[in-house]
Amino acid sequence: MNTYLIPTTAAYCYEPYDYIYFVYADTPQEAYIKACTKLQGEYIPLESQEYELYPFKLYKPDDTDIFPFHESRKYDILTEAFKNTEGAEYMAYFNVNWNDYIEDLIKIADKENWSNDTYPNNKILTNYMVHTYKKLSSEKNVIINNEYALFNTGLFTEFYQPIYAYQDKSKNGLKFLTSYDLGNMNISERPPRANYFDDPSLLLFDWHYEININYKHILKDINNIERIPEKLKDSKNILNNLNGSIETMKKRVSANYKLAIPQYYENKIQLLLPLCLEDDTTPSLALTVTKVGNYYQGHTCLTLDMAYNNARLIAKPESNWLSI
Repeated sequence: MNTYLIPTTAAYCYEPYDYIYFVYADTPQEAYIKACTKLQGEYIPLESQEYELYPFKLYKPDDTDIFPFHESRKYDILTEAFKNTEGAEYMAYFNVNWNDYIEDLIKIADKENWSNDTYPNNKILTNYMVHTYKKLSSEKNVIINNEYALFNTGLFTEFYQPIYAYQDKSKNGLKFLTSYDLGNMNISERPPRANYFDDPSLLLFDWHYEININYKHILKDINNIERIPEKLKDSKNILNNLNGSIETMKKRVSANYKLAIPQYYENKIQLLLPLCLEDDTTPSLALTVTKVGNYYQGHTCLTLDMAYNNARLIAKPESNWLSI
């Protein structure tokens, strides 16, 4: 029997898959079925091809029997799980708890606010590093050799120097270095930043296209309804309010294309669009849409905190409606 680490969301809502759930199974398909059976209605497992597989017996801590845990805890969870067992040598480069190194990164990076009410204590930056490393790994743009491992964080110093994450063969800790620092170490390799899109047209919202809205999820899902402004939750006019906000948003974005902000989700570029539900100038939520042919699928609405966290993975949002 193998141990599978199933990526999941934190709750039954439209958020990045940055939580992990342990499943014992003989095959990936069996693991997927077990995860769906256990978590469906409360969590949403990824599709089966996204699984991480560790083909040996894993003794997991008791608190992961029931609840998924955040990906940033994976190193600590697995270190504890492998204590006094064979197989601990699987530990790869950068298999760390990023929370432990966030302050070091903040010191070298250009000044930026990485916290909001939903993601305190620089959690936005923690999520950024978790998903940036995952994306670079999928692109095979993490340099690993017998002496060290290296990847481009996508962040810059105040002098616009790229910042690289570096770990030597001892795998004890890591450092954040500039090109100059690497040059002093006689390291000439410079891996690229994560690439999130090949088609620039996906970054522009075409207001001519229809948006198919998932009303049931936005207005009826127990978790999603909590994102709607309090005074509108029980309004008998909420549907007209939502539709009117969408039509106004399309006009606003047609006048200023920068209002559409990209995010990366399930290996696709989506756009975050501002919805002004309470007054005509202040966005209350962000509508997420995916372009499919000559129309858009409007999946869900995110709080502005959630939208900023998702958008920051690609770049710091420059629009004034989505900021900390």
